[in-house]
Amino acid sequence: MPVTTQQLIQWKQQGRAIVALTAWDYAIAQILDAAGVDLILVGDSMAVVLGYETTLPITLEEMLHHAQAVRRGVKRALVVVDLPFLTYQESVQQAMHSAGRVLKETGAQAVKLEGGHPAMLETVARLVQAGIPVMGHVGLTPQSVHQIGLRKQGKTQEQGERIFNEAIALEQAGVFSIVLEHIPAELALQITDKLSIPTIGIGAGPDCDGQVLVTSDLLGLTEKQPPFAKVYTNLRETITKAVEDYAVEVRDRQFPQNENPT
Repeated sequence: MPVTTQQLIQWKQQGRAIVALTAWDYAIAQILDAAGVDLILVGDSMAVVLGYETTLPITLEEMLHHAQAVRRGVKRALVVVDLPFLTYQESVQQAMHSAGRVLKETGAQAVKLEGGHPAMLETVARLVQAGIPVMGHVGLTPQSVHQIGLRKQGKTQEQGERIFNEAIALEQAGVFSIVLEHIPAELALQITDKLSIPTIGIGAGPDCDGQVLVTSDLLGLTEKQPPFAKVYTNLRETITKAVEDYAVEVRDRQFPQNENPT
């Protein structure tokens, strides 16, 4: 059965951890779904896969294009799509238009927005009222890289209280889940215990209701790993070796063989 937003909330109540990863194309999405991943995020972290230095340049059209491919590869997992920078911050109407396009044109079931300040809370509430499921995101918010950098957030009491209050306010505004990125584990535990909706951690310790990683980090495809990532295999090395072997065989006339395949 396909995973729903309500099921994620039920899993939190049952103490069942939620498995989340990112995807950017049909092939990866199909593999993740078949492997039993619960939530697939078409994240704006895909910007790195496209060669950008930050998430800021990626466009809504690029997100839509890749989300369509991802959705075609998924049968079970819940698909959530990031709204990219400046496609939802200008006004509620802009956010409604962007989020509506995501659901209508990709078949994804939800969108994710960064931040929990008052204007964002209003946007979230309006989207939810319109029937658009929204995932929140607090802590390190990469779309604010030029303002807060890529440093761990919530290390001071003041920062921690702000993030804690933003998470509570986002739940009240109607989000079905919240990503907690790069914050102290103690703060993540406090937020997780307080909320009735699931928290999905990335660099936020072991006590969140679920965990998410950027799949290219997990697979060892990225050149530079974030401090909280875990590399489960080194596909960059594996692919490089395979391509080098292929190049040698082509240059030495070893591939293809003389026999024609039947």
